[in-house]
Amino acid sequence: MTRTGNRLTRTAAIALLGAVLLPGAASAQSPFDVLNFFTGSPPDKSAAPAAPRRAAVTAQQEPVAALPGSNAAPAWSGEDGASGHPLMTAQAIREAAANFDNCVAAFWPDAARRGISRESFERFTANLSPDLRLMDLMDSQPEFTKAIWDYLDILVNDNRLARGREILAQYKPQFDAAERAYGVDRYIIASIWGIESNYSTQMGDRYVLNSTATLACVGRRQAYFKDEFLTALEILHRGDLRPEQLRGSWAGAFGPTQFMPTAFKRFAVDADGDGRRDVVDNPADLIASTANNLKKDGWQSGQTWGYEVVMPQGFNYMMADRKQMLTLAQWEQMGVRRPNGLGFPRGNEKAYLLAPAGSEGPGFLMLNNFRTIMKYNPAEAYALAIGHFADRLRGGAPFVQPWPRHERVLSRSERLELQQLLAQRGFYRGTPDGQFGSMTREALRNFQASIGAPADGFATGDMLEKLRGR
Repeated sequence: MTRTGNRLTRTAAIALLGAVLLPGAASAQSPFDVLNFFTGSPPDKSAAPAAPRRAAVTAQQEPVAALPGSNAAPAWSGEDGASGHPLMTAQAIREAAANFDNCVAAFWPDAARRGISRESFERFTANLSPDLRLMDLMDSQPEFTKAIWDYLDILVNDNRLARGREILAQYKPQFDAAERAYGVDRYIIASIWGIESNYSTQMGDRYVLNSTATLACVGRRQAYFKDEFLTALEILHRGDLRPEQLRGSWAGAFGPTQFMPTAFKRFAVDADGDGRRDVVDNPADLIASTANNLKKDGWQSGQTWGYEVVMPQGFNYMMADRKQMLTLAQWEQMGVRRPNGLGFPRGNEKAYLLAPAGSEGPGFLMLNNFRTIMKYNPAEAYALAIGHFADRLRGGAPFVQPWPRHERVLSRSERLELQQLLAQRGFYRGTPDGQFGSMTREALRNFQASIGAPADGFATGDMLEKLRGR
C-alpha cells in the first residue's frame, strides 16, 4: 500500500475478518488499514474487502466517470461518523453530497494549473457521483480486533509463499533490472506485491477518480484528497493509465502494490521505455516503481530489515521504544540475543526494540530498512509482515519463539474501559476513545511498573482485571 499523505496506508485488498492490534496501537478495520490507527496517519488504501476486477472497459466508452465499481452495495449507513468530526455528521455529509457537482466543477482552475486540458477535465469528471459508503469506511471503529499472530498467519501462508516464488521466477529479468538500478532487495518487492494485492488478484474495484472526488468534497479529509483527486486526473490526462486500470481501494490506492495517485506521481517510472508508467499491468514498471519508491525512502542496499531476538529474564521493557536506538552490540551487552545462537553480522548497526506481544512473545530489533518499509505503510504490524514474508521467500524459517495465543485481544469497549480506569488512577491523561496510542501504552507501562509486573505495555485481559480490582 502506498501511503496517503506521507504515503499513507498502504491498505489493501484482502478481505480479512478483523483488524490487528499491537501494544500502543489503535484498532483498524482491516490489517491493511492499520496505519490509520497505529500512527494516526491519513487513511490508506482500502479497508473494505476488495472485489475482483471487472472486465476491461475501453477508453472510448462513455462516460468514463461512470465506470461500474463496487460502489452500489452496501449503501451508506446514514449515520454520524464515529470520529465525531463536524464534517462527519450525517447532516454535513448530506449537505456536502448535495453540493458535489459544484465542488468538482470548482476544481477546474487547479486542474488547469496542472496542465490538464478542459477536454480531459470535462470527460473524466462528466458523471462522477458521491459514494457516501466511503464515509462509513473512513470512520469505521470495529468492536473487535485481530491479534498480531493471527494477522501474520493470514498474510504469511504457504499458498502465498508458493505464488511469490513463482512470481520471482516468472519475472526474474525484471527483478534483476530493478535490483541493479535501485539496489532494493527483490524479496521485499515481491513481499509487498503479495501482501498488498495477493499477487494482483485483490486490488480493489472502486474507480479511483470517483472515490477521491467523493473524499475531496465530502467528509473530514477534503484538502488531502483534493490533491489525490487532481493527481488522478493528471494520470488519466497524461495517458499513463487508462480509466479501467484506475481501480482500487476505497481511499484511492491502486495497482498490485497499491500506489496512491500522489505516490505514483513521485515514484512511478517507465522501466521499459514504452512512454507510459503502467504500474497496474506492466511488470517491469510495477517492480521498478516499487523499488524506486523504497530507494527514495531510504532503503540501504545489502542490509536486512531486522532480527528476531530473545530478551533476558527481568528485561526492562521500557527499552522497547522507537526512540531507543542502540547499536546491535549495545543490545547484546544488555543480554538481547538472536535465537539458536546466531550472531549479528554488523554490530555497529543501530536498531530499536519492538515487542508486539510484550514479555510473552518474541521481540524484534528493527534496523533502518524496517523504518523504510514503514514509510511505505507506517504500521509496525504491516512492516513486520513484509519483512518476515520476504525472509520466507528467500528460504528463511518461521519465527522461532511462540506467540501468546492464549491471550484474548480486548474488544473496543474493553479498551475504552481500560483507558478510563487508567485515567481514574492518574496514569492516563488523554481522552478515552478505545484506540490505543503512545499515551495509553505509556500509561499502562507505568501502571504495570507500579504493581511489579513487566512494564511491556501489552494490554491483556489480566491487566484489565488488575485495573478493575485496585
